[in-house]
Amino acid sequence: MKIGVVKEIKNNENRVALTPGGIKELASHGHQVLVESRAGEGSGFDDSQYTQAGGIVMTDKAELFVQADLIVKVKEPVASEYELFKPGQALFAYLHLSADLPLTRMMLEKKLAGIAFETVRLPNGQLPLLAPMSEVAGRMAVQIGASLLQKNNGGMGILLGGVPGVNRAEVVIIGGGVVGTNAAKMAIGAGANVTILDVDKSRLVYLDDIFGGKATTLICNDYNVAEAVKRADLLIGAVLIPGAKAPKIVKESVVMTMKRGSVIVDVAVDQGGSIETVDRVTTHDNPYYEKHGVVHYSVANMPGAVPRTSTFALEAAMLPYLVKLANKGIKPALAEHPDLRLGLNTYEGAVTCRPVADSLGFAYADPF
Repeated sequence: MKIGVVKEIKNNENRVALTPGGIKELASHGHQVLVESRAGEGSGFDDSQYTQAGGIVMTDKAELFVQADLIVKVKEPVASEYELFKPGQALFAYLHLSADLPLTRMMLEKKLAGIAFETVRLPNGQLPLLAPMSEVAGRMAVQIGASLLQKNNGGMGILLGGVPGVNRAEVVIIGGGVVGTNAAKMAIGAGANVTILDVDKSRLVYLDDIFGGKATTLICNDYNVAEAVKRADLLIGAVLIPGAKAPKIVKESVVMTMKRGSVIVDVAVDQGGSIETVDRVTTHDNPYYEKHGVVHYSVANMPGAVPRTSTFALEAAMLPYLVKLANKGIKPALAEHPDLRLGLNTYEGAVTCRPVADSLGFAYADPF
């Protein structure tokens, strides 16, 4: 199979889908890997490293798309890339289609086999390709929130852990999954008072156990959300419904009760955001805005700011699936591996992921 690795062009997106090590692994299986020139620069890999690993470096991006059977990316294609795809091509990347109608329409029109990293799911419900970036984003959310709480960045001017004789910051995390758990680890480590809300009682029991009572756990309902958010110095949105648009858990009226100079970091923004006042997607160039006296951070590709770590973490999880797709062929691999099949969002002009279909109003189709 001919596999194309392209340079990410989303604002300040410095990750790359494959390292030279990943190229070497695919080449050892007899596959040809076409790499767009400078694709790996942001993660610290130059073209010569890809060539030495057995890749074919190409300067003509359009020609790369013409030749490749499968395009592997990190982030979803942007509008300027739509015309590059050829009918029937396969795309393996984070897609987040439930929040992106134009991209979905393009993929349906071109009958792309769109396999989304974020909906590949194991029998136990785990999301193996979303998990590594969720770990990164969860940990970054606390780092970023701590920085934004500084007065020079628009915050109220407090330190997460306080100092002896001074109150610690209140960190409230909506969602106790991978993002929320990793955010809690960082916030507890920084010395903050941490509250985690989730709808799953068994998950709260688990979190209470692993954190040894160092975090307060609450059932996520309107009353508890309103009371916790009102106290928050840093609010982190970490809600995920696989493949679907994120529900608006925190209403605007609740945000209006927050302290002036408090901070919101909504990690769920790439799925539409879980906080009602997160009404726009920001970029690493211009990452935050103020609304109702609260600093809002809503960058959709947070791990792109730490590309070296993120690229290695993503490839470790993704490469075995890419090898299966290449070795067996797209349709046989999807038919043979149910976890990979759940990643299929579009196929031959139809939406094949039920949450995406429901979110965007398309009919759902079973491809096989």
